[in-house]
Amino acid sequence: MAEALVSFLLTKLAEFLQEEEKLLGGVRAEAEYISDELEFMKAFLRVADAMEESDPILKVLVKKVRDVAYDMEDALDNFRLRLANDQRRGFYGSARKLYFSVKKLTAKHQITTRLQSIKARVISISEAHRRYLIKNNIIEQGLNSTRLPRLECQGDALLLEEADLVGIDVPKSQLIGSLLAEKAERNIFSVVGMGGLGKSTLVKKVYDDSEVKKNFKFRAWITVSQSFKMEDLLKDMIHQLFRALKKPVPEEVESMNNDQLRQRIKKFLQSKRYLIILDDVWQIAAWDAVKHALPSNNHGSRVLLTTRDAEVANSSCIDSSNVFHMKPLSLEDSQTLLCRKIFQEDSCPLHLKEVSESILKRCEGLPLAIVAISGVLATKDKMRIDEWNMISLSLGAELEDNDKLKNTRKILSLSYSHLPYYLKSCLLYFSIFPEGTLIQHMRLVRLWIAEGFVKDKEGMTLEEVAEDYLNELIKRNLVQIVEATSYGRVKTCRIHDLLREIILSRSRDEEFVAISRDESMIWPEKIRRLSVHNATGSSEWRMSSGLRSLLMFWGVDSSSMESPPSFTLYFGGLKLLNVLDLEGAPLRKFPPQVVKLILLKYLNLRNTKVDSVPSTIGELQNLESFDLKHSLVSELPVDILKLKKLRHLLVYRHEVNSDNHTHRKCGFKAPAQIGNLNYLQKLCFLESDHNLMTQLGRLNGLRRLGVVNLRKEDGKLLCSSIEMLTNLRALSINSVQESEVIEIHYLSSPPPFLQRLYLTGRLIEFPEWISSLNNLAKLLLKSSRLSDDPLAYLQYLPNLVHLEFIQFYEGEELLFQAKGFKRLKFMGLNKVEGLVNVIIEQGAMPSLEKLIFQSCKSLQRVPLGIEHLTDLKVLEFIDMPKELIMALHPDEEDGDYKKVAHVPEIYYTYWNNGNLDIFSLESFREDKNSAHPSPTTTKRDLYVWK
Repeated sequence: MAEALVSFLLTKLAEFLQEEEKLLGGVRAEAEYISDELEFMKAFLRVADAMEESDPILKVLVKKVRDVAYDMEDALDNFRLRLANDQRRGFYGSARKLYFSVKKLTAKHQITTRLQSIKARVISISEAHRRYLIKNNIIEQGLNSTRLPRLECQGDALLLEEADLVGIDVPKSQLIGSLLAEKAERNIFSVVGMGGLGKSTLVKKVYDDSEVKKNFKFRAWITVSQSFKMEDLLKDMIHQLFRALKKPVPEEVESMNNDQLRQRIKKFLQSKRYLIILDDVWQIAAWDAVKHALPSNNHGSRVLLTTRDAEVANSSCIDSSNVFHMKPLSLEDSQTLLCRKIFQEDSCPLHLKEVSESILKRCEGLPLAIVAISGVLATKDKMRIDEWNMISLSLGAELEDNDKLKNTRKILSLSYSHLPYYLKSCLLYFSIFPEGTLIQHMRLVRLWIAEGFVKDKEGMTLEEVAEDYLNELIKRNLVQIVEATSYGRVKTCRIHDLLREIILSRSRDEEFVAISRDESMIWPEKIRRLSVHNATGSSEWRMSSGLRSLLMFWGVDSSSMESPPSFTLYFGGLKLLNVLDLEGAPLRKFPPQVVKLILLKYLNLRNTKVDSVPSTIGELQNLESFDLKHSLVSELPVDILKLKKLRHLLVYRHEVNSDNHTHRKCGFKAPAQIGNLNYLQKLCFLESDHNLMTQLGRLNGLRRLGVVNLRKEDGKLLCSSIEMLTNLRALSINSVQESEVIEIHYLSSPPPFLQRLYLTGRLIEFPEWISSLNNLAKLLLKSSRLSDDPLAYLQYLPNLVHLEFIQFYEGEELLFQAKGFKRLKFMGLNKVEGLVNVIIEQGAMPSLEKLIFQSCKSLQRVPLGIEHLTDLKVLEFIDMPKELIMALHPDEEDGDYKKVAHVPEIYYTYWNNGNLDIFSLESFREDKNSAHPSPTTTKRDLYVWK
């Protein structure tokens, strides 16, 4: 970690010397001397990171390096800040020149004094380091250890589960048997064991089991965590239950208090058979707070808890036989798990068998420990037994203890120590987020960049490098994917609780971040980052100087109020702030003092009530990321054009029509010269304007572009601009009205790397250029109303995995030709009301896993040739003709039952007295008349991209 800090400082110092070369003069020699000494120190800091835990002298030396690096950074930033503030003052003519001359001399004198003091400290530390290295004879060892191995590719790690658990067939079968037992009364079960045994993973396997899904129509998975917020927990449960009902959540739910939410859930579930998972329950009080929302009906309902606390498990279950105790893996199962993670097979090469068994014995059957050590071993040469043996020996004598948690800590700490220096800061950053937080992939990427963790790499943007960092942490099994897209892109991620405990300890020791859960707590004198958990809107916060990052996570007392109280941040001491994250804050106005933070790089006001941005925003000329998503801002001042370093500009929200449950995307009005912001990579969502359409072509660094309210007459200009955006990866275009024609066919040379395309509006003809997008992974066409079958243009796109059509076609027949759509995994057809026949030739869509039909009123039979889709896992019909549903019953002569018998999950949904009810085909088979579908038309969209 110290190496990462020194590397960051050296980069910053080099940039500073280059920028201020004329002004610094003699100061340059002092700065260069410090730089040279710090460069030398880097050579052994990697070794120090791994050794300082067992060497108190080295730990002191590393702390001194860290302190001097922080002081050096403060000196540089204060100097920059002083010059920037002086230049903003309102002097003119000769008085202005004289004023600046005096101020520059004063600033130069101050930084000279600071650097001389720092130089003396660096000399002292360097001498101490040299004595230490000579005494311990580790200079050569330190230099050699700087050659870090690169992580080998181990297949598509993005799609790996938390752990490819083995040995769970028996407990899984037992749990499923208990849940499905023929007992009418509600029953509660718990799975208990220490952290890392795989409780949540086991229960997730049970939760996702096809038999369990068939027997429990209403299911919800709720993560409780140690610092859960009851309102969020209850709302999450309501959202999941209504999702199962295929019905939008009533708007009044957002304004309910906890008691009202519990009553709403209880009423909803009273007459239903349900399964509720409460994952990671830490306290009896948490269970007591939730249980009153779960009715004790006689419909065979079940509740299943996971917990580390035996008292919680026993107190929640009336019958002790309902408590399942997780056990460690056997040595054989441990070996299988390790081999799957490293070699993608169940056996180990003979020359590594003995050493792998030695390592696994020390892991004591703990799946998390095995997964963690596998991440370390995966970086080692598989032909060198000595490298594996060194890992085994370095675990230390402490692993002989019976303290399994301590053993896991040791292993996970080793996993951290083996990270390249540039990943250590990235992993420690997860400690900033509250426990149980699902972290948005792009939020994390933007924060890492603003913090300076991400280094330039030739041919790649900083965002692409940061995504590589995240993927490497995933491959090393240190970060878990929670949600991924159909085309493999990470959406949300988290880290395991035990790993979080370790990095929290590391963060405290290395003064990386201070966590505030109590407004009265005393913060360390020197803190770089402050994370405030469960903040409230009624507090007045005073921060310490030297802070670079402030992230506030909001509690129930502020975020749920209709008229939240104002809160005050005293920014006077935050002059060096780079990161300010106030997502979800009880803000109705843009905080005026923010514009004084002229070193700010990242500003997040997402999910606030802020409705305007002041013209003084132009003062933040270092700003790189400005997030106003789901705020009320609809226009930006012309001064936004002064932010020449801006890379991400997100200003949009969704409005829901309560009558038909449709979404409308609202963007923002941009200044006329938006093309001046030539560092922009993400611009969403821009209100279409004739002049702006010509400006977009100047933004040749754009990776993602969103345009709303496009008029027909502006289409040609937009196409001309898009052709110049050769780096574009995602493009979304929404017409001013769904009936408005999108003149997109003028695009003759589309961006070659385009991966995601979303078009909403009328198309006179299919844009043939789409068929040339060899990198396209996802395509959504809405309201296109094409008269010709467009499938022929799309079928040979080599990377298309997600295809969604909503009101896209007015013909009667669609033909999926043989050998077409080779990689397609998801297909959705919605509101294709004239469609009579769908034909799937043998060999078409061989990889398709999910197929959804919605509101296709003329389609009365399943697609001809659907039996050829052998990989199909989910088939869903939403508001479809009753003739189609009836034809699926096995008793129907000449029906379609045999064609879909190979599909594990088949559902159909229809309107029933104003509600959308969903049934599995299995329940329909049991009682043909229990789910008689209604032909009522629904205007609910299958999916609206956000």
